[in-house]
Amino acid sequence: MRSVKSFVVAAVALLPTTVFAADVPIAPPPYAPPPAYAPPVEDFGGWYLRGDIGVSQQKVKSLYNVLYDEPGVGVQTVGKGFGGAAFFGVGVGYQFNSWLRADVTGEYRMKSSIHGLDIVSFNGGVIGTDEYRGNKEEWVALVNLYADLGTWWCITPFVGVGVGGARTTISSFVDVNTPNLGVAFAHDESKWGFAYALHAGLGYKVTNNLTMELAYRYLHLGDAHSGDLRTFDGTNNVNNPMHFRDISSHDIKLGVRWTCCEPEAPPPPPVLMRRG
Repeated sequence: MRSVKSFVVAAVALLPTTVFAADVPIAPPPYAPPPAYAPPVEDFGGWYLRGDIGVSQQKVKSLYNVLYDEPGVGVQTVGKGFGGAAFFGVGVGYQFNSWLRADVTGEYRMKSSIHGLDIVSFNGGVIGTDEYRGNKEEWVALVNLYADLGTWWCITPFVGVGVGGARTTISSFVDVNTPNLGVAFAHDESKWGFAYALHAGLGYKVTNNLTMELAYRYLHLGDAHSGDLRTFDGTNNVNNPMHFRDISSHDIKLGVRWTCCEPEAPPPPPVLMRRG
């Protein structure tokens, strides 16, 4: 009888503990660490430096000299233009986002040869020719705005416009009138004018910081003129520089853009571990 009472007392003593233990849920195992964090791609901009080299094919719309307006004088221009020339430039720009960027560029366009030929008549009869030769060179500064049109396999087509100024120098200019044994020359002369550009090309992203460009550019350089023309003995009876009106160029450029100050990607958030 005493043993039965002892068993009952022991069972009653253990009952609250057993019930309490049954009510407490089993703690889950610790969470496994999440996969490596990949920060989202941010559409941010950044400063970049650029450099360009290229070749040009240039032309001039018309030539003009005040002597063309003399009474009875007629001038037929049968040849005019420039030889090709190389150029190189540098610039700094900013990528606003994945599709819009702008830069400021400066370039030197090397000397190109000048060639031209006029047939001169007086009162309807041909009296001679004027053959022109010399050199032309420019310094050009532009502010450019580009639209990037999407990227496929690291290749981004783009279009753009630019405005600025061009300082054009006409040098070593000579006018030879062969039938009349006449020779005139002009001192070197420089002139600033309004310039604008139209761009189209492809950019190839070599690395996150380096992009190569192949582009076409139409560049309008404005007008230019030589110094006053003087005969071989220095005679100059009228202010008569040779004017070159509406100079333009078709350019092929190879360029490089280096993103020098790209902001760092944001750090990954901390990984939280649940304790048991």
